[in-house]
This record gives sequence, C-alpha cells and structure tokens, in this order.
Amino acid sequence: MANVSVIGAGSWGTALSVVLDKNGHNVCVWSILEDEIAMLREKREHVDKLPGVTLSEDIVFTTDLKEAVKGKDMLVLAVPSPFTRSTSKQLGPLVEKDQLIVNVAKGIEEATLMTLTDIIKEEVPQARVAALSGPSHAEEVGKGLPTTCVASAKERKTAEYIQELFMNDDFRVYTTPDLLGVELGGALKNVIALAAGIADGLGGGDNVKAALITRGIAEITRLGIAMGGKKETFGGLTGIGDLIVTCASVHSRNRRAGVLIGQGYSMEEAMKEVKMIVEGVHSAKAALALGRKYQVTLPIIEEVNKVLFEGTSAEEGIRNLMLRQRTTESRELSWD
Repeated sequence: MANVSVIGAGSWGTALSVVLDKNGHNVCVWSILEDEIAMLREKREHVDKLPGVTLSEDIVFTTDLKEAVKGKDMLVLAVPSPFTRSTSKQLGPLVEKDQLIVNVAKGIEEATLMTLTDIIKEEVPQARVAALSGPSHAEEVGKGLPTTCVASAKERKTAEYIQELFMNDDFRVYTTPDLLGVELGGALKNVIALAAGIADGLGGGDNVKAALITRGIAEITRLGIAMGGKKETFGGLTGIGDLIVTCASVHSRNRRAGVLIGQGYSMEEAMKEVKMIVEGVHSAKAALALGRKYQVTLPIIEEVNKVLFEGTSAEEGIRNLMLRQRTTESRELSWD
C-alpha cells in the first residue's frame, strides 16, 4: 500500500484516482478549485468531467497543496499541459528530495519547446520525475474498461515501481527507458488528431483518416528520432497506439475540436464548444517549431498550424496535403 496524491482533479486525474484506490492505495486528490473539491466531496462523482463514475469514500479531496504533498510516496501530476509549469512552481518548495512525481499530461511548452517532464525537472529539481502515458481515455479507465499504458523513467526501478502501483486486471502497464520518446508521442499525436478530426468534419471518410494516421506517425517518428527518441517507442503504445485512439475515439477532445473546425467553426469557437483543454492546439506551434529546429519536414503539422492560426480553410489544408510534390513513401527503401 502506498500514499499517493493526484494533483489535478480533471477527468484524467479523477480516473487515475479510481485505479489507484481500487489497487488499495491511500489516495488524495487535489484541485485549486474550491467548488470542484466541494462537488467531489459531496457527490463522490465528477459530475462535469467524468459523469457516471462513482468515487470511493476512501478517496480524500483537498485544496491544500501542502497536505496533498507531505508524506506521499508518489505525486501524479494530472493538470492540463498549459498549467504544468505554474503548478510545478507551487510544488517546488513543498516536494522533498527524491519524492516521485509522475507526469500524466501530454504536451510541449510553446515558449521553450520543453517537454512536460523537463519543465517539472526545472521547477522541482530535487524530485524524481517520470511519466505514464498511452492510449487511455479517462471515460473508459474510470469505468474499468481494459487499458494499457507505459511507465517511463530514467531508472528501471522507478518505472517498475510506477508499474506496480498502477497495474491491475483492467489497467496493464509496460515500462520503457525512452522518456523523451514517450512524451513526444503523447504530445504530437494530439496535433495529428486535430487533422483527423478536421477531415471527419469535412466528411472525408475512412480512407483519408487512415492516411492521416499513417503519415502522421511517420512525421512523429521522424521528429522523435531527430530529437533523440527511439524508433521502437513510436511503433508502440505511446506512439501509434495513442495516435489511433486519439484520431478515432468519440472521447477525444482533439478529434472533436477538429471535427468542429472542419464543419466551419473557428479554432476559438471549437475550443469553447469542447469545454475542456484541447492539448493539440497548445502543442501545434511548438511541434512546428521543433520541426524547423531539427530540420524535419512535418507537412500535416504545418497544415494544421495554417488552419488554426493563419486563416487557411479546412478544405484548403486537406487539398494542400493531397497536392504536395510526388515522393516515395519511405526513403529507407530503394530499388535494386
């Protein structure tokens, strides 16, 4: 049994608190929002973000960050990616040396091009930092539907400890040493999912979605390898696995925002309609900047940025991808 706090009471943080409670751990959930904590205490359900999932009476809810941090074996950082740095700053003075922080959000910071675990390391240098990621929509995890994720950390024993705490009959956890690859796969797939959603909103059909997923993982892999990630990671759960579910699922907020944009909504209107943080919008500019920094061509990500921020229509964005210069599918293959 471990003492665990989930920092962030959104849908994902709430779902993971259910997993950890089911596994017999002492679980505390923190939110900066007093109304949210009051609702969770009273209703034992996140009515707005995870309706229908009952929360155990054993789970403690608090707005006191010091209470949430003190004496905990693991802190699960589950705030949306735009708030990773500000929340980490608050954690900095409270976290003890070698206390474990597991990031479960997905994104890249636009201003610095840093991954989320790098942000945490910068703001909380005394902590051990790891990540848990994979194809894992909160709506399904909260209901106990079968899910697989990957735990990654610098040290094997840390990844295996996270695996031990989270894994059960419904929630299978693998381990990997490729922390950078895990984070890049989780962040970049959200941008590709916007493209898939846009195609759906335009009525493009299954063929174009399959193409966007396939060419999308090619872009993610090219950039990931250039940055130091491992090719195997992008062919795994936090690469193609997470990309598939985010491009196809009805639970995907990134796909949903893309659908609305394809139907004629502006980016701002789509985000307002989705009513949750759309991580792909926040990572799109950073992804394109990384491509330019590492001299990697990212045509899908480039067109998504044009649609989101430069006034290109959804129809024109898809047409631009279809009419790109003719090329071979894989430069690694050659004729005899």
